[in-house]
Amino acid sequence: MESNQTKDAITGLSKEQGRVLSIDFFRGLVMFILVSGIATLFHQMTEQGQGGAFIAWIEKHSHHGDWFEIYFWDLIQPFFMFIVGVAMPFSLSKRLARGDSWKQSFIHALKRSFWLLLLGFMLGAKDNAYYLTNILPQLGLVYLFAFLLLRKNVKWQLLVSFALILVSDLLYQFWPVEGYNMPYTPGHNFGVWFDSVTVGHLHPNNWVTFNAVPTCAHILWGVCTGKLLMTDWSQKKKLLIMLSTGVAGIVGGYLLGLYIPMIERISTSSFVIFSGGWCLLAMGLSYLFVDILRFRKIATFFAIMGMNPIFIYIFTSLGGRNLLTRMARPFTYRLFNWGGDLVINMVTIVVVAFMVWGICYYMYRRKIFIKL
Repeated sequence: MESNQTKDAITGLSKEQGRVLSIDFFRGLVMFILVSGIATLFHQMTEQGQGGAFIAWIEKHSHHGDWFEIYFWDLIQPFFMFIVGVAMPFSLSKRLARGDSWKQSFIHALKRSFWLLLLGFMLGAKDNAYYLTNILPQLGLVYLFAFLLLRKNVKWQLLVSFALILVSDLLYQFWPVEGYNMPYTPGHNFGVWFDSVTVGHLHPNNWVTFNAVPTCAHILWGVCTGKLLMTDWSQKKKLLIMLSTGVAGIVGGYLLGLYIPMIERISTSSFVIFSGGWCLLAMGLSYLFVDILRFRKIATFFAIMGMNPIFIYIFTSLGGRNLLTRMARPFTYRLFNWGGDLVINMVTIVVVAFMVWGICYYMYRRKIFIKL
């Protein structure tokens, strides 16, 4: 039987957000993976030769792949952008229902894009250079564009999303820039040229700012999914659409990858479609897990963390997790030094993850939501 506190949390989430709990669960789960630091533990275990092939496999998928490699960690940014898109129809509906005009909603979206870009600019600055390749500035670049299409029919949103992917592929294939017309070669492609003439420098790991154009499809597909969830169709029909299109995207992206390599760092069409399929499949499974089978307790745990995603992302980017680690380690060291460094590190990572969650829970209970 659910405790009163858990019931209150679930009821509060539903009332405050005006949307299905699986959206907050999905976002919170992505944030938990992003900031928990669990990848560090797997890396340490692999370095020490512990855990065997399975832990080594998990450790490999806890990092971005090399140029032609795609691992689980490469799906985190698509997940993040997709779930923002899913929430957008709910957010606009809520604003209009309380009396805001379209113009007021547009100004809010414009301000949000500006702050996302500014924060991304500041967090991405390094060694007298700045980069617009991480989650926040990429989201800032596409958020306003997606908002302008929010009231359009789903077929137009889908058409625009695939048009952006196609245009991006054509630019990589045919843009006539000497020395940069090798579309799938690191440092010699259209995306690199684009950065050289815009920001004036290149990312050391070959990420490119132009990724915002093809990956705008992720947020647009999220918008389409949000509209699907807002319909009065049966849960079974909604689930079937998400799962079937998700599987189709994964298979389609894989087959396209036989001709156009999957490269996340320049967001090739095969990668965008493949990762988009995983976004839809993950959303469908979240919907099944939370809203159909109603596993609400664990869903609420992650949903609470998803209530302040921007705050948590900035907090950890500015070293907040390292600060919590320094606070926790003296205690975990004294209590678990009998198990050696691996046990100490394992317990510390778990404790810090729950400390981050505790901050989110404190903010939620006091209705503190950091929004842009």
